[in-house]
Amino acid sequence: MDLLRGYAHDDDDDGSEEGSRGEVEGEGEKPDPKAAAAAMEEEAEAEAPSSPDSSPPRLAVKSSAPRVDDTSLALAAAGSARALHRPLDPTQHAVAFNPTYDQLWAPIHGPAHPFAKDGVAQGMRNHKLGFVEDAAIQPFLFDEQYNTYHKYGYATDPSGLSYVGDLETLTKNQALSVYNMPQQEQKRRRIEMKASGAEEADNLAAGHEVENPATDEWLLKNRQSPWAGKKEVAQGELTEEQKKYAEEHAEKKAEKERGEGHKTEHMDKSTFHGKEERDYQGRSWIEPPKDAKAKNDHCYIPKRWVHTWSGHTKGVAAIRFFPKQGHLLLSAGMDSKVKIWDVFNSGKCMRTYMGHSKAVRDISFSNDGTKFLSAGYDKHIKYWDTETGKVISTFSTGKIPYVVKLNPDEDKQNILLAGMSDKKIIQWDMNSGTITQEYDQHLGAVNTITFVDNNRRFVTSSDDKSLRVWEFGIPVVVKYISEPHMHSMPSISLHPNSNWLAAQSLDNQILIYGTKERFQLNKKKRFAGHIAAGYACQVNFSPDGRFVISGDGEGKCWFWDWKSCKVFRTLKCHEGVCIGCEWHPLEQSKVATCGWDGMIKYWD
Repeated sequence: MDLLRGYAHDDDDDGSEEGSRGEVEGEGEKPDPKAAAAAMEEEAEAEAPSSPDSSPPRLAVKSSAPRVDDTSLALAAAGSARALHRPLDPTQHAVAFNPTYDQLWAPIHGPAHPFAKDGVAQGMRNHKLGFVEDAAIQPFLFDEQYNTYHKYGYATDPSGLSYVGDLETLTKNQALSVYNMPQQEQKRRRIEMKASGAEEADNLAAGHEVENPATDEWLLKNRQSPWAGKKEVAQGELTEEQKKYAEEHAEKKAEKERGEGHKTEHMDKSTFHGKEERDYQGRSWIEPPKDAKAKNDHCYIPKRWVHTWSGHTKGVAAIRFFPKQGHLLLSAGMDSKVKIWDVFNSGKCMRTYMGHSKAVRDISFSNDGTKFLSAGYDKHIKYWDTETGKVISTFSTGKIPYVVKLNPDEDKQNILLAGMSDKKIIQWDMNSGTITQEYDQHLGAVNTITFVDNNRRFVTSSDDKSLRVWEFGIPVVVKYISEPHMHSMPSISLHPNSNWLAAQSLDNQILIYGTKERFQLNKKKRFAGHIAAGYACQVNFSPDGRFVISGDGEGKCWFWDWKSCKVFRTLKCHEGVCIGCEWHPLEQSKVATCGWDGMIKYWD
């Protein structure tokens, strides 16, 4: 007790503070003083030192902070711990914690995603059917699993750890693939093969009975109607008249077959005249030289005659330069032959295409020049391979084709348009060989076909002295041009800027029409001076559009200035009619002309 009193005197300040705190705490309920003294004595006796020299014991420290209920905090912490391990809800707009990569890309559980029908989030898609994962699989293994799945309904997962599909069939077949057939299946197939072989042998043995008209087997095989039930009697010997008639018929048939065979051989014939079809580097003879390119943009009028290609035995109807490069020149002759000539090097004939039985009327290259069309008076249109000289396909309607054209679009190079002598324009699909459209509005034979307006429309001229504009693929005339003063226009050419058409009129002038919506006649531009009445002389432009060129009936080649419409120069080119003229696409001052004297001349 003495010790407690001394300790109390030393800590008066602390006691006063505790007393005041006790008063505050005990305002509601007063503690019992005797019970408090007894408790203090018990504490003093328990903490009494073993020796009098030891330091006095200290009382237990009590916290003055108010008591806090941490139940809700523990529940929130437990909830956040659970959230760290469950996948994200795709419908929520905010995430209260940092999710892991596995949580972001985990498959969705529960209701489907509101913006995806199959439950796959839009961010997880890399394919229209969901998420597709790349896997490196050998072609044989892929084919094995693909065919196994389509036959049995199950397949091995690309990871190789599990199976997908019909698991019941998987256990039933012991996980066999289509390439691992059990022995029983192999035995069954061998038996079936043997049985089919025996059936074939029986059919061969019964073949003689099938060939005999007096047997039931022949009757069953050749039955054509329910009333064909009678057996035919074996044929007896022929009379003399019947034998004579049969011999004559057989001879006529043999002659006809020989004639057709000779004709087809003539149609498919082609001769190569060059040294070799491929050079030491393996390049074909039709490949353009690599150094061929335009030197400048301006074209100049040629002055002198530099070369002659002679090989046609009759007149030349048309000439065409090889597209874009012009290193080869194709010519259509009235001797029923088509020839192709070298321009840059040897200047000789490279190949002759003999397929028509009459004169060739028109020719037309494809865009890349590897193929071309020819139309002849034998009523056939032939599609040739330029390099090999083989006929790829032949088209005919029984009428004479006057003009042939391929659609200039790269994706429509299989569409063929032909203007016929029966007033129709026929459109073929060369892949299938069928007629896909007929444009039947003209009142005379169709002479020209010219594509305009980015190849969406084409203009045709006819012997009915009119121009008609068509929408490609639609057999309805968009624009009909026919005036009392108009004459027939056997040749039409498109200006390089695609805004104008030059039409060779048979009243000895060249008329200019616009290619815009109204297709109006340009009255300010008119090129005249030549004599072209009665001849389908070709009209053309220089590559830069500064000059207009045309042949005439007196063998001259005329050059006009496009802006002033004045005659720039005339050249005496041929003895007869100068029917065709073509400006070289790269050589700015070189022009090729052809005439009815069978010559093709080159001018520089």
